[in-house]
Amino acid sequence: MKYSKLENNIIDVLTEEQIKLGYRSETVRLYYPLSSLRHFLPGNEEISQMKKTLRKFAETRKEKWGEIAISNEGERFCFTIPPKGVDYVHGLKKDTDFICEFIRTIQERGCTIDKVIQLFYQYSDEVCVEKTGHGEFDYLLYFKNGRPDSFRYCIRDEGSHISYHRFTIEDYNDFNFL
Repeated sequence: MKYSKLENNIIDVLTEEQIKLGYRSETVRLYYPLSSLRHFLPGNEEISQMKKTLRKFAETRKEKWGEIAISNEGERFCFTIPPKGVDYVHGLKKDTDFICEFIRTIQERGCTIDKVIQLFYQYSDEVCVEKTGHGEFDYLLYFKNGRPDSFRYCIRDEGSHISYHRFTIEDYNDFNFL
């Protein structure tokens, strides 16, 4: 079974966390709802089947990541990533990656939505910028061609700062924002 989509998402989430909070060689816990895991690992509709599949995933990544512990409470799964896995992900990050630039930009004092949009266009000419009207967030930004990443960035202009959430395409669609 192919686990690359799940592994890449774990890498993306850990990278984002390390950029925001700083890198430390320590155990990290990541939580995923069953609905998100189903997008990464189709065919695992039942919790019991997902648990088996995730055990296999952890076993196949053991040499590179160390012992990944996976537990669940109902439809909420916890991945406990050991320091070896956190260190592995840290070694993959480049300071020129889009997510690094994005987080640095929104953390700047006086950041504006125009600066954020400009950053997206520095990485691609194929950017979708949608002003929203549903109240959850103000803008949806993403790269139409999926490069440098395929996340949906939900941006809120708080006046004095910018906040964001980023979702996979599938999770974003599951929210059914109108």
